[in-house]
Amino acid sequence: MTAPGQDQHDGKPTPGAASEEASRPVFPPGHETHNHAGHNHAGHDHGTGHAHATPAAAKRDSHPPHDHAPHGDHGHDDHDHGGAEGSHSGHDHSGHSHGHGGHNHAHAVPSSLRAFAIGASVNFGFVIIEAIFGLLSGSLALLADAGHNLSDVLGLLLAWGAAWLSRRAPSPRRTFGYGRSSILAALANAMILLLGTGGIIIEAIGRFGEPAPIQTGVVMIVALAGIGVNFGTAMLFMADRKNDLNVRGAFVHLVADAAVSLGVVVAAAVIAVTGWLWLDPVVSLIIAAAIIAGTWALLRDSVNLAMDVVPSGIDHAAVEAFLAGRPGVSEVHDLHIWGLSTTDSALTVHLVRPGAALDDAFLAETCAELKIRFKIGHAAIQVENGTIPCALAPAHVI
Repeated sequence: MTAPGQDQHDGKPTPGAASEEASRPVFPPGHETHNHAGHNHAGHDHGTGHAHATPAAAKRDSHPPHDHAPHGDHGHDDHDHGGAEGSHSGHDHSGHSHGHGGHNHAHAVPSSLRAFAIGASVNFGFVIIEAIFGLLSGSLALLADAGHNLSDVLGLLLAWGAAWLSRRAPSPRRTFGYGRSSILAALANAMILLLGTGGIIIEAIGRFGEPAPIQTGVVMIVALAGIGVNFGTAMLFMADRKNDLNVRGAFVHLVADAAVSLGVVVAAAVIAVTGWLWLDPVVSLIIAAAIIAGTWALLRDSVNLAMDVVPSGIDHAAVEAFLAGRPGVSEVHDLHIWGLSTTDSALTVHLVRPGAALDDAFLAETCAELKIRFKIGHAAIQVENGTIPCALAPAHVI
């Protein structure tokens, strides 16, 4: 292929080549557009060592060798794949194009990371205080609540670690990064919460047979402190709870513990006045039932995300209708939507556009609209002419 400003036969610069070279835009190293057909690269190769006629050209040669071709979107490489369907030899992909849009791994540090750190530290300090006063007062209720709050700390540490892992860059082995660790953390948090509630139920049932006297004054003071600690740290997660299932798990966990502490205060106050020791286990069972009801949605959503179910905030039919209405699209098939993490979603789809040429603007606009309308930040779109039947077109084929 002949480079601009270069004679086709002897490689000597033609008149005007120097000015053309000097006026050509200079792009940073590694920023290029490829035309793949058997892995041939269009453009002008600086590695062959031809001379440049101007200082600007010489300056450009100080960069590592790379190819220049017409540039489109300065943020990613645009690929033009040609070949027969299903053929992958020599980077010759099927007669379609792939568009990837809207997925940026350079996120700002979320406020949830700071909230997890504060919540875990404060709750661990309260666990130590509660355990000490439980031993001094002889209150099994306080010791049991200290153990339950320790499960909070473990859940917060788990969620904190997952939030940190999800920010790590992808690797050749983990191409999607560690985002799904936040899904696993939310699932584990729900299970820990249910197990802790089960412990409360078992303890409450045992108290019916053997009611134990308690030092109501000490219990009420420590339980009141527990309300402040748990509710205060829960407020740290309130703003982000609707956008991140992992954060919602921590929020539900802490609010549930605040409710348990409130129940302990109410029960202790009534027992101090009436002497009804049976009231303590009754209140505990009521609170346990409320916790299970609130945790069920968290468990369901986290299991669904772990099973690659379409995230609850995305309407599959609406996404399909949007794609079918894009210009030139005659058919939509092999549409898959799943959660990359508790905050990010991905999509893959085949779009049939008969007679349509490679259209980067179409792909970029489609990906941008998917992100704006449905919060799908990572979209991979395969465009087909429809001349060859796609093996993945039937709805029952995965």
